[in-house]
Amino acid sequence: MAYLNSGEGPPVILIHGLGGSMWHWEHQQVALARSHRIITPDLLGSGLSEKPELSYSPNFLLDTFRVFMDTLHIQKATLIGSSMGAGIAMGMSLEHPERVAGLVLIGGFPAGILDNMQSSRTRRFIKYRPAVWLSKLGSQMTGRWSIKLILKEIIHDQALISPMVVERVHHLRFQSGFFRAMYAQLDQIPEWETTFAPRLREIAHPTLIMWGAYDKIFSPSVGQNLHTIISGSSFLLAPNSGHLPQWETPDFVNSAILKFLESEPVV
Repeated sequence: MAYLNSGEGPPVILIHGLGGSMWHWEHQQVALARSHRIITPDLLGSGLSEKPELSYSPNFLLDTFRVFMDTLHIQKATLIGSSMGAGIAMGMSLEHPERVAGLVLIGGFPAGILDNMQSSRTRRFIKYRPAVWLSKLGSQMTGRWSIKLILKEIIHDQALISPMVVERVHHLRFQSGFFRAMYAQLDQIPEWETTFAPRLREIAHPTLIMWGAYDKIFSPSVGQNLHTIISGSSFLLAPNSGHLPQWETPDFVNSAILKFLESEPVV
C-alpha cells in the first residue's frame, strides 16, 4: 500500500472513497500535520497501491486496514473517511472499536446506497455497468472528456477542474488493474447493506458528519439522516462544495476537523 506519513502527535488516518486516491486529501496534509500524525493511504486496489485480483469484500477491506495500522504500529487513531472511506471508518468502529478514537464522516456512507443516491448517472453505472473490458475500452476512447464528466458529478465549483486535475485522475485511472478492482468493490455493495448498514446505530465513538451543501451523489438530507441514526453525532454542512468538501473548501473543513480533534481526549 502506498501512503503518506507526516507530522507528529495523535494519529489520524485519512481514507479516500471508491475510485479515489490520496490526492483527495492534498489540502489536509500541512494544516492537520501541525498538531497530529497524518497517515494518508491509497487503499488496496486504488491509486498507486497494488491491485490484486480479490473480492474486496467489506471484511477484507477492514482486515487489510487493521493490518495496515499494525504495520505502522498505530494502536488507535481518529479515522476520517470520505464517501466509501467513511464506510470503512464506520466498519472499523463496529468491528474493531478499540482501534478507533473518533470518526469524521464526509459525504457517506449511508444504508440503502442506491436508493439514497441522487446521481442517476452514477446509480445507472452501478446497476447496469458494462463488462470490465468494455468499460476500460470506452474510457480509453473517450479519454479525458469522460473524466471531466465524472469530476463534474463530484465537484461543485467547476473552475477547480483544471487540466492538471483531469490529467492526474486520467493517469491513476489507467494504473494496471484499476477497473477490475473498482468493479470488485462495487460487487460488494450488497454485503455492506446486509452486514454493516443495519448496525449503524451501534456506533458509539465521537462522530462528526460533514456534507457538501451541493453534493450531487448523496444529498445533504442523507447526511442529516445519518446524523439522526448515530447517537451523539454532530452534523456540519460545508458551503460551496460537492462530494469532496475537504478538497473544495479545505479551510472550512480543516477548521472543523481541528476543533473536533481538540475536543477528543489524547490517548
